[in-house]
Amino acid sequence: MAIFVNMVLGRHFPKILISYGLCLLLSCSLSSCTETDVACLKSIKASLEDPFNYLKSSWDFNNSTEGYICRFTGVECWHPDENKVLNLRLSDMGLKGRFPVGIQNCTSITGVDLSSNNLDGPIPDNISAIIPFVTSLDLSSNNFSGGIPKALANCTYLNILKLDHNQLSGQIPPELGLLARIKTFSVANNLLTGPVPTFQNANISREDYANNPGLCGGPLDPCPGSSKSPHT
Repeated sequence: MAIFVNMVLGRHFPKILISYGLCLLLSCSLSSCTETDVACLKSIKASLEDPFNYLKSSWDFNNSTEGYICRFTGVECWHPDENKVLNLRLSDMGLKGRFPVGIQNCTSITGVDLSSNNLDGPIPDNISAIIPFVTSLDLSSNNFSGGIPKALANCTYLNILKLDHNQLSGQIPPELGLLARIKTFSVANNLLTGPVPTFQNANISREDYANNPGLCGGPLDPCPGSSKSPHT
């Protein structure tokens, strides 16, 4: 009897495994694979003050249909029938609070626009781990303070980085010059000092650095002590 059972299992066990694996894949694609993006938006809503009720009136999670979060204000999805966030555009909503680190659960997000709000505190030091695939990051016209994280240099897909009109201080990390895809970079109207980065493929103007107390180099005036002629 045991030999017969082993023969049957031996003949059909691979098919059983394949069927089980297929069921797991189907169940993932239908529900759990997008649960992280729903958790992402729930966390963002919970962490921010929303005095004008832009999120409260639109971000209703009492729904189970696929793609329902794609109809939320400021949310753009990869596909309208899939709960997978592509871009988050929450500009000019009067939002208050810190940078919403729960955004890390939107694992496929490529664009983040939190500009023209009342967000404050530091930009997280591990920003590249929170939004590793972002191509556009706009945090301009807020009240962010502290230094510009060096980890932004690890967001290697960045094309647009706007940090202007904040309270950022210290030096701009020279590592940002390694962002090979950057086309737009602005840190005007902050409290930054020291030499500006040397970008490989971007033409950054004086206006992008304007109204900082002590920036120098690049399109700005030479830094104190620097020499125009190379040293041997």
